[in-house]
Amino acid sequence: MSAEMDALVAQATEKLEALEAALFGLKQVRGRFTSDDGLVSVEVDSDGALIDLALAESVSGHTPADVGQLIIWACQQAATDAGRQRSEVVATLNSAFVPPAAGSVAGRAE
Repeated sequence: MSAEMDALVAQATEKLEALEAALFGLKQVRGRFTSDDGLVSVEVDSDGALIDLALAESVSGHTPADVGQLIIWACQQAATDAGRQRSEVVATLNSAFVPPAAGSVAGRAE
């Protein structure tokens, strides 16, 4: 192969590896939050779906409405954490797709 073809194949391979790393990274995202009083702990996946909920025994001393609101608030906080992690994965992926500098082949100056 010519040097240009080798460079093209190398770029395509790098982009494929970046995509695979991003897919793996997105599967690893977990947002977590525990309320300051320790009553509620939640974990959400990269989509913000609840995958774990733990309630302290002392939660029984609160009204159901208060506990429900605390669970919802904790889920929102965990989803925010998951969103931040997801953004980091996507930013890393995006950086792999930045075109090479003008006047270069495969990122090498001519």
